[in-house]
Amino acid sequence: METKEQKNPGMEKVRDLIGSIKIGMLTTQDSAGRLVSRPMAVMQMDEEGSLWFFTRDDSAKTEQVARDYHVNVAFAHPDDASYVSVSGTAREIHDRAKIDELWSPAAKPWFPEGKDDPSLSLLQVRTDTAEYWDSTSSRMVRLFEMARAALTGDTYKEGENKLVHNR
Repeated sequence: METKEQKNPGMEKVRDLIGSIKIGMLTTQDSAGRLVSRPMAVMQMDEEGSLWFFTRDDSAKTEQVARDYHVNVAFAHPDDASYVSVSGTAREIHDRAKIDELWSPAAKPWFPEGKDDPSLSLLQVRTDTAEYWDSTSSRMVRLFEMARAALTGDTYKEGENKLVHNR
């Protein structure tokens, strides 16, 4: 995954966390109004904070995005206690130059015909807001802090939490 320096300085931490996690759960809404999530590999986070994914133009997610472009992408790395929630708008893009730029052999299992697959398209998620939770402490320190909070009745306070507005 490629990440670029962000124009919005508040998005730098978001970029770093997403860059280390790489796989997000993209949530859309189906025709009955139910929320539907599926794992997606981020191919790029561009300088505007947009997330880029490969998809098929005949997939359920592209139909859902065409109907309601509001999406969420959630990232989790429990071992590091790092989490990111990106809310934004998605659109399907047919841009062969961008596909060439982002293509990686790692995408081939999902697109056996390669980057020239006629059904291959891109999904761009433009970030409106991103919220992250990140702990710099070790797992042992986090467990100790949770136990301390439980025993003393205090609220567990560990790590950094921030909401970033990107637009």
